[in-house]
Amino acid sequence: MNYKIDIAIADDHQLFRNGLRILLDAFDNFSVTIEAGTGTELMEAIGKHHCDIILMDIDMPGMDGIDATRECLKTNPDIKVIALSMYGEEDYYYRMVDAGAKGFLLKDSDISEVRDAIITVYNGGSHFSQELLYNVIQKFKTRETGTQMANLSKREKEILLKICEGLSNQEIADELFISKRTVDKHRANLLSKTGSKNTASLILYAIKNKLIEL
Repeated sequence: MNYKIDIAIADDHQLFRNGLRILLDAFDNFSVTIEAGTGTELMEAIGKHHCDIILMDIDMPGMDGIDATRECLKTNPDIKVIALSMYGEEDYYYRMVDAGAKGFLLKDSDISEVRDAIITVYNGGSHFSQELLYNVIQKFKTRETGTQMANLSKREKEILLKICEGLSNQEIADELFISKRTVDKHRANLLSKTGSKNTASLILYAIKNKLIEL
């Protein structure tokens, strides 16, 4: 990797921010350019300093991570947000995805997973902690959601699985020996049929409807 990724950490616990910053700054290609204790502080900071990725705590005083994600993406749609979560926050997942988050990490994740998630999301993919996904699935199993499975074609399901693997449209096209334009059309159809707003929403849809196994 021969590029630099500028990172913002938004979390109301200073010790957590400091520790995460030390770990991230140890990677040659990472630079923590912003630290913020609230969503409001984060909004002020991104107006002055560049960042590519925001590691966003969901539960912050004042402007929480959900509202902060929406506001940050209004200001700069190119910024990518990874939510930082605790086990008990499953109910916020869909709201964070709807706000534009590209992935979720547990706060006690190994730094290697954090590194991989940052690189994946920076390159246009999505990353979901396996532990978090397990909790989400357990929630689904205890509810009568009434969700109807969209009428997806065999090719659409195939492409959805590739999306869940974190592949880009070009990578999917290469693997399936079809054009990128064809993949673009299938992805657009998938978003429309499933009522999803982004890739992260598609992944949660696939999990909820048992199209992928963890």
